[in-house]
Amino acid sequence: MTPADTTAGPAPAGSAEAASYQRLRGHLAYLGLTAAAEALPAVLDDARDHHLPALEAIEQLLAAEASAVAARKLTARLQFACLPAPWTIADYDFAAQPGADAALIRELATLRFLDEAANILFTGPPGTGKTMLAIALARAAAEAGHRAYFTTCEDLIRRLRKATAEHRYTTGLRFFTQPKLLVIDELGYRRLDEDSRSLLFEVINGRYLKGSTITTSHVGITDWAAQLGDPMLTAALLDRLLHRGVIIAIDGPSYRMRAHQQRAEIMRKAATAPAKAGRP
Repeated sequence: MTPADTTAGPAPAGSAEAASYQRLRGHLAYLGLTAAAEALPAVLDDARDHHLPALEAIEQLLAAEASAVAARKLTARLQFACLPAPWTIADYDFAAQPGADAALIRELATLRFLDEAANILFTGPPGTGKTMLAIALARAAAEAGHRAYFTTCEDLIRRLRKATAEHRYTTGLRFFTQPKLLVIDELGYRRLDEDSRSLLFEVINGRYLKGSTITTSHVGITDWAAQLGDPMLTAALLDRLLHRGVIIAIDGPSYRMRAHQQRAEIMRKAATAPAKAGRP
């Protein structure tokens, strides 16, 4: 059984060749190889015009399909990742943020840390680009074929609480422990109650030595115990994160504050320009 739509695209001359062409398109469409079916006329023309061997023509046909499949899979991985912005490492202005270790971050961008299930802890004041770098690394992981997921600490806890209330805690926990890379943004932005601390620990513990975790926090790790509210649990959590982890402390000017100052300067110049122009 073959699909009805086998007429698209020019057919080779000759009834026998035309019949073979239509059968081939039908086979490709039936197998779901839509990109190869669309590329077939151009590949056949190229093979005829340049006297390509059959093997090379087949390779071109399958390469078109493989490229389309790769693009669809990347789109699916990026949708799953839930990245709040399309940032990449190239978007980060290291010159404007001297507190960031450019060499170390570019090394992390090679994604070798994923092979070791190593973790990254970004710390520093608000506005220094911690989230931007975490998103950029998660995007790089998705583009390299890995499953990555971005969440805030508050949303992670909220979803696990909901899963627990709906008697599907195991499934909810598995969602956060299975990705190759998990980004937990804004860890420690508010003090956690006992249940929240326990849920956070279960995620970190479930990922220990199995997948990489990136955390961002506006407080240094020495203050996590006070912020999370449980020194013993914080020590256990940090023990797992730091066993194969690197701390990147960014202590520099705020990106957002610098952007605000630049906009204010532009507005100031625009406001004073008409007054200067009107002077005799």
